[in-house]
Amino acid sequence: MLSSLDKLKALSSRLENKIEEKTKVEPEPEPLASDVLKKVDSEIVIEEKKVESKKVLHTRNNEVRESNILRVKKLYRKLGIDEKSPNFDAIFEYKAMNLSGIGLKENDFAQVRNGKYIQIIAITYEADASGKKKAKNISLGYFGKAENLEQDVKNDIIEFVLRWRYEKTFQNVSHYKALIDRIDTM
Repeated sequence: MLSSLDKLKALSSRLENKIEEKTKVEPEPEPLASDVLKKVDSEIVIEEKKVESKKVLHTRNNEVRESNILRVKKLYRKLGIDEKSPNFDAIFEYKAMNLSGIGLKENDFAQVRNGKYIQIIAITYEADASGKKKAKNISLGYFGKAENLEQDVKNDIIEFVLRWRYEKTFQNVSHYKALIDRIDTM
Protein backbone atom coordinates (compact mmCIF):
# COMPACT_ATOMS: atom_id res chain seq x y z
CA MET A 1 0.00 0.00 0.00
CA LEU A 2 1.05 3.51 -0.71
CA SER A 3 1.65 5.66 2.27
CA SER A 4 0.18 9.13 2.47
CA LEU A 5 3.66 10.54 1.91
CA ASP A 6 3.96 8.60 -1.35
CA LYS A 7 0.52 9.81 -2.40
CA LEU A 8 1.53 13.44 -1.73
CA LYS A 9 4.73 13.04 -3.74
CA ALA A 10 2.80 11.56 -6.67
CA LEU A 11 0.19 14.33 -6.52
CA SER A 12 2.89 16.97 -6.29
CA SER A 13 4.68 15.49 -9.30
CA ARG A 14 1.50 15.47 -11.40
CA LEU A 15 0.75 19.11 -10.45
CA GLU A 16 4.25 20.19 -11.43
CA ASN A 17 3.87 18.43 -14.78
CA LYS A 18 0.51 20.12 -15.46
CA ILE A 19 1.92 23.56 -14.49
CA GLU A 20 4.88 22.96 -16.76
CA GLU A 21 2.59 22.03 -19.66
CA LYS A 22 0.47 25.17 -19.19
CA THR A 23 3.44 27.50 -19.02
CA LYS A 24 5.12 26.05 -22.08
CA VAL A 25 5.00 28.53 -24.97
CA GLU A 26 4.62 26.90 -28.26
CA PRO A 27 6.85 28.43 -30.93
CA GLU A 28 5.04 30.68 -33.36
CA PRO A 29 4.74 29.23 -36.80
CA GLU A 30 6.84 30.91 -39.48
CA PRO A 31 4.75 33.54 -41.27
CA LEU A 32 3.78 32.77 -44.81
CA ALA A 33 5.60 34.67 -47.53
CA SER A 34 2.33 36.25 -48.62
CA ASP A 35 1.72 37.56 -45.07
CA VAL A 36 5.22 39.06 -44.96
CA LEU A 37 4.67 40.74 -48.33
CA LYS A 38 1.31 42.16 -47.21
CA LYS A 39 2.93 43.62 -44.09
CA VAL A 40 5.82 45.10 -46.06
CA ASP A 41 3.41 46.49 -48.65
CA SER A 42 1.25 48.10 -45.97
CA GLU A 43 4.33 49.64 -44.34
CA ILE A 44 5.46 50.98 -47.73
CA VAL A 45 2.02 52.46 -48.38
CA ILE A 46 2.02 54.13 -44.95
CA GLU A 47 5.52 55.50 -45.55
CA GLU A 48 4.54 56.73 -49.03
CA LYS A 49 1.51 58.51 -47.55
CA LYS A 50 3.75 60.21 -44.97
CA VAL A 51 6.19 61.31 -47.69
CA GLU A 52 3.35 62.49 -49.91
CA SER A 53 1.81 64.42 -47.02
CA LYS A 54 5.15 66.12 -46.34
CA LYS A 55 5.49 66.98 -50.05
CA VAL A 56 2.01 68.53 -50.15
CA LEU A 57 2.70 70.56 -47.01
CA HIS A 58 6.11 71.60 -48.34
CA THR A 59 4.55 72.64 -51.68
CA ARG A 60 1.85 74.69 -49.95
CA ASN A 61 4.44 76.37 -47.73
CA ASN A 62 6.54 77.19 -50.79
CA GLU A 63 3.52 78.67 -52.58
CA VAL A 64 2.63 80.82 -49.56
CA ARG A 65 6.23 81.92 -49.19
CA GLU A 66 6.65 82.77 -52.89
CA SER A 67 3.40 84.72 -52.86
CA ASN A 68 4.55 86.62 -49.76
CA ILE A 69 7.94 87.46 -51.31
CA LEU A 70 6.31 88.78 -54.48
CA ARG A 71 4.07 91.04 -52.41
CA VAL A 72 6.99 92.24 -50.26
CA LYS A 73 8.91 93.09 -53.45
CA LYS A 74 5.98 95.03 -54.85
CA LEU A 75 5.58 97.01 -51.63
CA TYR A 76 9.37 97.49 -51.43
CA ARG A 77 9.24 99.36 -54.75
CA LYS A 78 5.88 101.06 -54.16
CA LEU A 79 7.00 102.55 -50.82
CA GLY A 80 10.36 103.68 -52.24
CA ILE A 81 12.42 101.47 -49.94
CA ASP A 82 14.42 100.43 -52.99
CA GLU A 83 15.88 103.95 -53.05
CA LYS A 84 17.40 103.56 -49.57
CA SER A 85 18.27 99.88 -49.92
CA PRO A 86 18.71 99.01 -53.63
CA ASN A 87 19.46 95.32 -53.01
CA PHE A 88 16.15 93.62 -52.18
CA ASP A 89 17.77 90.53 -50.64
CA ALA A 90 19.83 92.70 -48.31
CA ILE A 91 16.73 93.87 -46.42
CA PHE A 92 16.46 90.37 -44.96
CA GLU A 93 19.90 90.71 -43.39
CA TYR A 94 18.39 93.07 -40.83
CA LYS A 95 17.61 91.47 -37.48
CA ALA A 96 14.23 93.15 -37.05
CA MET A 97 11.92 95.75 -38.52
CA ASN A 98 9.59 98.16 -36.74
CA LEU A 99 7.40 101.14 -37.37
CA SER A 100 7.46 104.45 -35.64
CA GLY A 101 4.21 106.38 -35.41
CA ILE A 102 1.89 103.41 -36.08
CA GLY A 103 0.95 100.77 -33.55
CA LEU A 104 1.47 97.08 -34.33
CA LYS A 105 0.50 95.64 -30.96
CA GLU A 106 -2.83 93.94 -30.39
CA ASN A 107 -4.23 96.85 -28.36
CA ASP A 108 -3.24 99.63 -30.80
CA PHE A 109 -2.95 97.82 -34.12
CA ALA A 110 -2.89 100.19 -37.12
CA GLN A 111 -3.54 103.27 -34.99
CA VAL A 112 -1.51 106.29 -35.96
CA ARG A 113 -0.01 108.36 -33.19
CA ASN A 114 -0.80 112.00 -33.92
CA GLY A 115 2.18 114.31 -33.76
CA LYS A 116 4.57 111.46 -34.54
CA TYR A 117 6.48 110.88 -37.75
CA ILE A 118 5.93 107.65 -39.66
CA GLN A 119 9.05 105.66 -40.47
CA ILE A 120 9.98 102.09 -41.29
CA ILE A 121 12.94 101.26 -39.08
CA ALA A 122 15.31 98.36 -39.76
CA ILE A 123 17.40 97.13 -36.86
CA THR A 124 20.86 95.68 -37.18
CA TYR A 125 23.66 94.99 -34.73
CA GLU A 126 27.15 96.34 -35.18
CA ALA A 127 30.21 96.11 -32.98
CA ASP A 128 31.29 99.35 -31.33
CA ALA A 129 34.91 100.35 -30.70
CA SER A 130 35.15 98.05 -27.68
CA GLY A 131 33.72 95.09 -29.63
CA LYS A 132 30.32 95.09 -27.93
CA LYS A 133 27.32 94.62 -30.20
CA LYS A 134 25.04 97.62 -30.30
CA ALA A 135 21.67 97.96 -31.95
CA LYS A 136 21.63 100.34 -34.87
CA ASN A 137 18.39 101.74 -36.30
CA ILE A 138 18.26 102.45 -40.01
CA SER A 139 15.37 104.36 -41.54
CA LEU A 140 14.20 102.59 -44.69
CA GLY A 141 11.32 104.93 -45.32
CA TYR A 142 10.09 108.27 -44.03
CA PHE A 143 6.45 109.14 -44.67
CA GLY A 144 5.88 112.42 -42.81
CA LYS A 145 3.51 113.27 -39.98
CA ALA A 146 1.00 110.66 -38.87
CA GLU A 147 -2.05 112.89 -39.25
CA ASN A 148 -1.17 113.60 -42.91
CA LEU A 149 -0.75 109.93 -43.88
CA GLU A 150 -3.21 108.54 -46.43
CA GLN A 151 -5.04 105.35 -45.44
CA ASP A 152 -3.76 103.36 -48.45
CA VAL A 153 -0.15 104.29 -47.73
CA LYS A 154 -0.60 103.44 -44.05
CA ASN A 155 -1.98 100.01 -44.99
CA ASP A 156 0.93 99.40 -47.40
CA ILE A 157 3.47 100.35 -44.73
CA ILE A 158 1.90 98.00 -42.16
CA GLU A 159 1.60 95.21 -44.71
CA PHE A 160 5.24 95.61 -45.76
CA VAL A 161 6.52 95.30 -42.18
CA LEU A 162 4.28 92.34 -41.38
CA ARG A 163 5.16 90.51 -44.60
CA TRP A 164 8.86 91.20 -44.02
CA ARG A 165 8.52 89.64 -40.56
CA TYR A 166 6.64 86.71 -42.10
CA GLU A 167 9.51 86.04 -44.52
CA LYS A 168 12.02 86.26 -41.67
CA THR A 169 9.97 83.59 -39.91
CA PHE A 170 10.18 81.38 -43.00
CA GLN A 171 13.94 81.87 -43.07
CA ASN A 172 14.24 80.91 -39.40
CA VAL A 173 12.07 77.83 -39.92
CA SER A 174 14.20 76.80 -42.92
CA HIS A 175 17.34 77.20 -40.82
CA TYR A 176 16.02 74.99 -38.02
CA LYS A 177 14.55 72.46 -40.44
CA ALA A 178 17.98 72.09 -42.05
CA LEU A 179 19.55 71.52 -38.63
CA ILE A 180 16.95 68.89 -37.76
CA ASP A 181 17.50 67.19 -41.12
CA ARG A 182 21.21 67.02 -40.28
CA ILE A 183 20.37 65.21 -37.04
CA ASP A 184 18.21 62.72 -38.96
CA THR A 185 21.18 61.83 -41.18
CA MET A 186 23.65 61.36 -38.31
